[in-house]
Amino acid sequence: GAYTQIHSPQGITYFNSTGNPGMATGGSGDVLTGILLGLLAQNYSPLDAALIGTYIHGLAGNLALEKQSHESLIASDIIEHLGKAFQSLHNFN
Repeated sequence: GAYTQIHSPQGITYFNSTGNPGMATGGSGDVLTGILLGLLAQNYSPLDAALIGTYIHGLAGNLALEKQSHESLIASDIIEHLGKAFQSLHNFN
């Protein structure tokens, strides 16, 4: 499938491997925007916010897919799994 691409001002391209087709639903982009703005408000650099936010957004979508189908996934399912997604990132470090 297609991966989200993030391009740095220095010309480096990053690919995010999280996420799934079920996330192509109304409100999913709004959830991503909220994550990004929350990270920026915590003084993450724009690039770090984009990298972390996109990863977390996709991971939350993948976690939501464990309980939903691609067809029934909605934005609130992604929101419901954000805490677990952030926790898994903290546990990884």
